[in-house]
Amino acid sequence: MQVSLFAPRLMLVGGGTVSRLAEVLGQLGLRRPLVVTDPWMVSSGTVERCLLPLRRAELPVEVFHDTVPDPTDAVVTAGVARLRRGGFDCLIGFGGGSPMDTAKAMALLAALPEGEHIRTLKAPNSADRAALPVICVPTTAGTGSEATRFTVITDTERDEKMLIAGLGALPVAAVVDHELSWSVPPRTTADTGVDSLTHALEAFVSKRANPFSDDFARAAMRLIAPHLRTAFAEPGNAAAREAMMRGATLAGLAFSNASVALVHGMSRPLGAHFHVPHGLSNAMLLPVVTEFSLAAALPRYAEAARLMGLAGATAGDEAAGRALLDGLRALNRDLGVPSPAAWGIDGARWDALLPTMAAQALASGSPANNPRVPDAAEIVALYRRAFAG
Repeated sequence: MQVSLFAPRLMLVGGGTVSRLAEVLGQLGLRRPLVVTDPWMVSSGTVERCLLPLRRAELPVEVFHDTVPDPTDAVVTAGVARLRRGGFDCLIGFGGGSPMDTAKAMALLAALPEGEHIRTLKAPNSADRAALPVICVPTTAGTGSEATRFTVITDTERDEKMLIAGLGALPVAAVVDHELSWSVPPRTTADTGVDSLTHALEAFVSKRANPFSDDFARAAMRLIAPHLRTAFAEPGNAAAREAMMRGATLAGLAFSNASVALVHGMSRPLGAHFHVPHGLSNAMLLPVVTEFSLAAALPRYAEAARLMGLAGATAGDEAAGRALLDGLRALNRDLGVPSPAAWGIDGARWDALLPTMAAQALASGSPANNPRVPDAAEIVALYRRAFAG
């Protein structure tokens, strides 16, 4: 078997590593960063954890903080305008998945002729050229964007979350400091944690899985499953936070080198049309989609259950598969994950958008990686089942 592997050139991992950010830039020959972050990181002062080591190294640094929870084409375009005015030689995505994805998309869009829309890069096109290198510093244990060749951007004109994939979206470096996640509120911890667990599970059962992505996925599931509830209930638990951050990065490496599948394909339209946070929409869908897919890859799902500690090492595949479904439903209950209906989505609008959402899910390409590949009617049925929980 021949496998192509993708990972950042440099990864600095561990508590306190954000203090070495200027050292990372120096190793890469970079000196003029634009930090891409969000308004809360600025208002809370958290961004200073990123800026202080750069200032101490006397690097001229500026901040673009107009990112939004679901990155949009409009924000990316505004960011590129700022980028082109500043003479920067790199971007630092500091925050959760939204700032990191925005920084990646800015680097990609800046490489296109001025005036061209970023939708020209959406999958199945390959976005292999970036104008500037991107360094990612995650503050949540979730998206794994610091280690992936993907970014997801909302096309505001078409109400579509676009998957953009290619070498141009792969960060040149990642600084993974779990201490940055200690101030993350419980709801965000829960949503991003389920997101990372979904990355690992989908990479493991994907039709594009390979021995290397399997190793990353196995390690990620072993870390995330036993620590997510603790990180949610005890935000200051250092061991749980460290395990979650390491697991999220490993899960990012897993799906960057395999793929995500049906959960993510169906999740993106929920963000585009109803502004459900990405990790939460994954959690809403994960038990239903896993039940739909289970028989098509039972040995894989059963192994995942054992890795997560939901089934014993000697449990048969059928029993382990049932334990996985029970465990995912219990996790949602314990983390307070609402159904789309309970979250407040109007049922009539949901029903009216089902054909559009199903078409957008299929167009993303992710459902084709699922062990059981659905058609549009089956996706609509899954959305209906998920709506009321």
